[in-house]
Amino acid sequence: MTFDIQNIKKSYGKKTPLVDACFSLSASQCVGILGRNGSGKSTLLSILAGVQACDKGEFLLDNEDLFRNKKKLSQTVGYVPQGTPFFEELSARDNLLLWYERKRLSEELSHGVLKMLGIDEFIGTPVRKLSGGMKKRLSIGCSMANKPSLLLLDEPCAALDPVCRRQIHQYLMQFKERGGSLILATHDESELSLCDAIYILKDGRLHPYDYDGDSARLTEMLA
Repeated sequence: MTFDIQNIKKSYGKKTPLVDACFSLSASQCVGILGRNGSGKSTLLSILAGVQACDKGEFLLDNEDLFRNKKKLSQTVGYVPQGTPFFEELSARDNLLLWYERKRLSEELSHGVLKMLGIDEFIGTPVRKLSGGMKKRLSIGCSMANKPSLLLLDEPCAALDPVCRRQIHQYLMQFKERGGSLILATHDESELSLCDAIYILKDGRLHPYDYDGDSARLTEMLA
């Protein structure tokens, strides 16, 4: 299974955050996208998730353009945006029931992905009472409802404490080990260890980057 992102372009009036974005990834691979705030990382992920349209470009899965097959796109791709758009007064369970059939929800909480994410520990709690890390795990759980092959994550561990980060990183590693693919937009250097390939999004284009642990060099590249 190979995903190919080809020649993605997106403009907003005179601003063009994506000029010619291209890269590919296979099963069990993670691609990290780095860039300054406003560089277009979130725009790229939302386009690949089908939330907004690009001006041109293709998103191929084994040579089939997912942009032309919205049903297959929704079945293949899971999306975890920066925000957590839940019904705050409802419990975690009630929010999940918007995504899962009741029987499958019970199964996933017992021995599936929701169990792996630890969501069973706060399943009856109103979302407004959940910590940031719990909400992020719940968001990932919702994104897994269609059993996607590719997971898109936009700053998944931003503002989370080290324990929450570690829990999410562990799950993402397990997802990769089971054959899943990941595209990760991040500012967090600790997440680069998850990545098999890293790109810097700058001036609308993706530039391959060989991360060697040198934070000063990375900061210079992002400037």
